[in-house]
Amino acid sequence: PTAIRHPKLFSKSPSQCRNLQLQSQFEPMTSSAGLAGSRILVVGGSGVIGGEIARILVEEGASVALAGRDEKRLTEQSISLGGVPAFTFDLRSPPDIDTMVSDASDALGGLDGLINAAGVVAFGPLADLKEETLEELIAVNFTGPLRLMRSALGHMDGGFLVNISGVVAESPMPGLAAYSAAKSGLSAASSALAKELRRHGVRVLDARPPHTETGLADRAVAGTPPKMPEGLSPTHVASTIVQGIKTGTRSLKASDFA
Repeated sequence: PTAIRHPKLFSKSPSQCRNLQLQSQFEPMTSSAGLAGSRILVVGGSGVIGGEIARILVEEGASVALAGRDEKRLTEQSISLGGVPAFTFDLRSPPDIDTMVSDASDALGGLDGLINAAGVVAFGPLADLKEETLEELIAVNFTGPLRLMRSALGHMDGGFLVNISGVVAESPMPGLAAYSAAKSGLSAASSALAKELRRHGVRVLDARPPHTETGLADRAVAGTPPKMPEGLSPTHVASTIVQGIKTGTRSLKASDFA
């Protein structure tokens, strides 16, 4: 499928959004600046952490666009934030990614930041993992985000990229071999890109929060999650990530969320 634009989700037309952004004469922020006026795309914006990050960004005065696969939840989230632009797309589809990023950039009048809060998980031994499940884990958690960043960079002149790789990037877990590998790969890519993009004025933040109460485990694409202790508050995790963006942090370890 291709990316679908939902005009009903816009409080303003794309051209109006562009005009407003041009009038604001936005200047790329430094690491110590606030986020007011920044044009930020939040992928996984229909999820718990992505939704919380988007809410905080709007409160900070940023112009936000949401993207995700769940149209119903995305619509609800958009409405709760005053009708911000929202786009349905499939992170497993390269054409969807490019179309969505282009549409979001058009709606905001450019991009100053990309936050990738999307992800899927599966539980169980690698030997029992079906091929289609393995492909989805790698596509959504690793190769899709790489394509997403590649596409977004074509619309950016400075700014920042954020990936939420999670604690498994630091401490791979049994029963989560493929998920841990995909997230570890994303973390490694973030680290490499932080150096690669420095001269272009693009900052890259890799966030690795511990288990958080998002309900992701209950929506696993395969397997049954083990019993886990109570996780962190999504609001706390989102706030820590936004603060990391504002201060120019490159890495948020699991211990930084304590």
